[in-house]
Amino acid sequence: MNILILGNSGDAHALAVEKALAEAGVIADYFDTSLFPTQLRISWEPVNQTGYLVLPQGRNLKITDIHSVYWRNFAGVGVPVLQDVYQQQIAIDDSTSALRSLLQTIPARWVNSWEAYQFHKEKPLQLSKVKQIGVTIPQTLIGNDAQEISSFVRSLDKAIFKPVYGGAHAKLVTADHLEPRRLSLAASIAPVTIQEYIPGTNIRSYVIGQSVYAAEIRTQQLDFREDVQAQLIPVDLPAVVEQQCLEIARALKLEWTAIDWRCKPSGEYVFLEANPSPMFLHFERQTGFPITRKLVELLMQ
Repeated sequence: MNILILGNSGDAHALAVEKALAEAGVIADYFDTSLFPTQLRISWEPVNQTGYLVLPQGRNLKITDIHSVYWRNFAGVGVPVLQDVYQQQIAIDDSTSALRSLLQTIPARWVNSWEAYQFHKEKPLQLSKVKQIGVTIPQTLIGNDAQEISSFVRSLDKAIFKPVYGGAHAKLVTADHLEPRRLSLAASIAPVTIQEYIPGTNIRSYVIGQSVYAAEIRTQQLDFREDVQAQLIPVDLPAVVEQQCLEIARALKLEWTAIDWRCKPSGEYVFLEANPSPMFLHFERQTGFPITRKLVELLMQ
């Protein structure tokens, strides 16, 4: 059984999956895209949909023989620095196009796929998709119109802001942020996501195939990722929310995911985000949930 791990052994989560696969009798290969085109070779024929990879250690692998791929992280390409900037950009574009085409062509079980990765990159689209299937999301404005941003924030009791693309933690909107000159300057540089602040507790649910595990994250921080002392308390989700977890995964093309919620004092769950390649080792250690084992089972199906 040929299983690839998109990433490298320098990532603790990728390494944990590799070790668990080895214990199950499967030797997994790393598919580290940063080594393409210098050390990793690919070949693909669109007419007959055949091709192969030559991994850095020399292993030749037909793409039709790849059983599954665990998407841990996508590092892009590693084109060498060239003196001619124009030629280097051509090399980057050609390498990226070839690699992305292959990632979407390998007829394996992807955990998760390129399509799922794209949903994560386009967070406004992710929110829209989740809302369309009947899941509650926060009141949200995405844009760079300073007047609209100011008006939207003032319509809410409390608001947060965060990047549209992600990568930084959520912060509370203050009066200083709405100062006209500051706001106009910020809006002229990039759009922003503004959301209503949802009072309540943080809940993270992991979906692995048809299995759902959840825990309350107890913290005093607005964004629990800033609190290394946050407590993880296993919880049983209401049946309707557990079903929503599975529906969200399907809608976003996710074989596995971590979904972040806010549970309001009323008991209502509000969707915040679904991650296609979440960290899980700390969660697993604190809760005892068999996430690694379930991931391995999914990859071996």
